[in-house]
Amino acid sequence: MIQLRSFSWLACLSILVGCSPWQDEDISWYVGVAAPSHYDVWVINLHLEKSGERSWRIPAGHKGCCWEGGRGPFGTGGSMDPFPNLIAIHWFSFAEQKYYSIMIDVPPDLQDQMRVPAPNRTQDGEIRHLPRSDLILGLAPGGEVVAWMMNQRTNAVEVMRVQAIEVEGNLNAFKERTKNYLERSGAYLEEHGVPLEGW
Repeated sequence: MIQLRSFSWLACLSILVGCSPWQDEDISWYVGVAAPSHYDVWVINLHLEKSGERSWRIPAGHKGCCWEGGRGPFGTGGSMDPFPNLIAIHWFSFAEQKYYSIMIDVPPDLQDQMRVPAPNRTQDGEIRHLPRSDLILGLAPGGEVVAWMMNQRTNAVEVMRVQAIEVEGNLNAFKERTKNYLERSGAYLEEHGVPLEGW
């Protein structure tokens, strides 16, 4: 009888542990940057800070993909270690020929939301439950920033929308890159314009 009780207690404990949120040391936090197709940006500065602990820069550079569809949302970036409370982004929009900047106060409960396991399908079709450890920042025309949390693009959940401000900058700094960009996307821009809403 004692053995049966011990086994039942261990079984319940295993179930509870299996459903509990992951611990931070088991999670590799990641931040990436994306842009809508044909609306390329150049990320001049992506800066993260955990106040009183660490402040660091992640090189980002050119982004011309992956806002949505079969490849998005997804963006290249780097590690969030430790998990930041501030994210600053400064970028240049090729389609608009404008500079934008924003300081994002990361919501205090965002890390807890991201810890909650979500279904993740492997290439073999196996379903695992993992934290949504990736934070993807989408930079849209008009300076809108959309953030998603995910562990793969199929379970991306939008967690915030914030508005950057237009700032001054030297257009000549991107003269050659703009020329190359227009060779690739100029015809698309002529046909579709630059939507500032609906992202």
